[in-house]
Amino acid sequence: MLHLTKVAFGAASVDHLAERLLLRAADGPVFLTTRYLPKRHEEVAGQGSLFWILKHQLVARSPILGFGEAEGGRVAIHIDPALVLVQARPKRAHQGWRYLEAADAPADLGGDADGLSVMPPALVGKLAELALI
Repeated sequence: MLHLTKVAFGAASVDHLAERLLLRAADGPVFLTTRYLPKRHEEVAGQGSLFWILKHQLVARSPILGFGEAEGGRVAIHIDPALVLVQARPKRAHQGWRYLEAADAPADLGGDADGLSVMPPALVGKLAELALI
């Protein structure tokens, strides 16, 4: 399985990113545009995720539903608007998107054992910044 990474440009926090995605979902399918279709798109579509970089850390992911056409000959990356928080991992910012191998992807947060799934995303983000989770 293969994933993509992308900087959450303009998002001040995980809460802000989650809110932006849900607002966009109210208008229809949520997608990002890119100039070129990823060469390895078949490995990503339907099983991979878009991992979001916020403040130089991978903090959340959005499952990638597929690829399509966008205006101006661009490519749309269709994503699920619901964010899945992940164990924060350092990642340098970059332009556009980059591939992330499944073995290098951070694990999802949450579940019954650790109680993180019921914490507000902003608190989880702050704890991750402090390297406490």
